[in-house]
Amino acid sequence: MLQFVALENDARTPGTDAALARLSDVIVIQAIRAHLTRLPPGGDGWLHALADPHLGAALALIHQHPEAPWTVATLAERAGLSRSAFAARFIRLAGRPPLQYLTYWRMQHAQRLLQASNASIAQIAAQAGYQTEPASSRAFKHWTGIAPGAYRRRGQAPR
Repeated sequence: MLQFVALENDARTPGTDAALARLSDVIVIQAIRAHLTRLPPGGDGWLHALADPHLGAALALIHQHPEAPWTVATLAERAGLSRSAFAARFIRLAGRPPLQYLTYWRMQHAQRLLQASNASIAQIAAQAGYQTEPASSRAFKHWTGIAPGAYRRRGQAPR
């Protein structure tokens, strides 16, 4: 892969930047895969949860679609486990209950959107999986200690 990067970088033909970006993505993915396969068995933590075939599927769904109306039951079904087995396994490996992790991920997503987009607070609330802007704002303030609008303004202030 590194040889392809070197060749592409030396060629400097149309599309080089796009090709280098994609090759970089592949290198990172391969490094993560290699790391996950070397995790000691029986461990816990987010990476162990990601490496678990059942929980990895559920985490991928949460990460790809934080706006979806996930429940423990729907995530368990998609992961191929019973609700109780899924919840217990999630807590053991990820260190927190599934819906608490979902809230954490939604707040991370909302923070990124507030910093990187000009979408309205209501649009960001919907993209983060909240039915209403007030519900999203309450959750955001509870999680971060600051309202979404203030968070956005703070991120855009000169440092």
